[in-house]
Amino acid sequence: MPRLDDLDAAVEAGLDALDTPPQETGPGRVRRILWAVLPPVAFLAVAIGIWQALWAAAFWPEYQLPAPLAVWDELWARIADAQAFGFVWTSVHRAVLGFLVAIVIATPLGLLVAKVRVVRSAIGPFLSGLQSLPSVAWVPAAILWFGVTPTAMYAVLLLGSVPSIANGLVAGIDQIPPILPRVGKVLGAGRLQASWHILLPAALPGYLAGLKQGWAFSWRSLMAAEIIAVSPLLGKGLGAYLDDGRTLSDMPTVISAIVLILLVGVGIELLVFRPLERSVLRARGLSGSVR
Repeated sequence: MPRLDDLDAAVEAGLDALDTPPQETGPGRVRRILWAVLPPVAFLAVAIGIWQALWAAAFWPEYQLPAPLAVWDELWARIADAQAFGFVWTSVHRAVLGFLVAIVIATPLGLLVAKVRVVRSAIGPFLSGLQSLPSVAWVPAAILWFGVTPTAMYAVLLLGSVPSIANGLVAGIDQIPPILPRVGKVLGAGRLQASWHILLPAALPGYLAGLKQGWAFSWRSLMAAEIIAVSPLLGKGLGAYLDDGRTLSDMPTVISAIVLILLVGVGIELLVFRPLERSVLRARGLSGSVR
């Protein structure tokens, strides 16, 4: 007859096994990679095929709907002469720097709004309103405040991303079980310790969602600002490249710029946010939700 200690050990081992995310085997990992790669590739092939068919049918004039090959030629020419890398670098380094500053501003702001009732009552509705305000609306104001300078670009970027990050953190904290802050208080954790060791880790899924949305808002804000504000002081980013195509009525250039902007967005999602999201979900035993 099994002893009580053996039964306890078996129960603990079973609970540990339930908490531990299952490890992927070689075939499972290959299957997951194929499922991640093949559907987007198939969709892209179908989209290009439809585009080619519409161009061949000549429903629209060439200056409105160029052939896929014409767009590829323009894109390859910009890659070959390294201009595409300059456009991408000008926009991406500005967006990343502004986004990091937005995180530094929005994180304590979100904690303050989530935990101090009078602050939430005072500025909570304005944060939600700012999040829904189109970022392009800030571009004229920023140009009048700071001129056509990089400062205007960063102002638009911050105004577009800070509310989303702060609101994401607030939503994450609101979903924390009340028992966790109480346990921290009983154990003697102060406000800063509780925020760092309890609130932020527990609110991480909502906070990460806010970061993703904040990046999307900051990237769109920057593109709008670069399209409207053009100056030698700013360098030439993807938005200015896109506006060049509009000015010259050159649709291959317009579509090439859109492709580069889209590639940056997809790249940041796959290289930064998707691994972060996967690690957070796995840490919580939600490996079935990881894609």
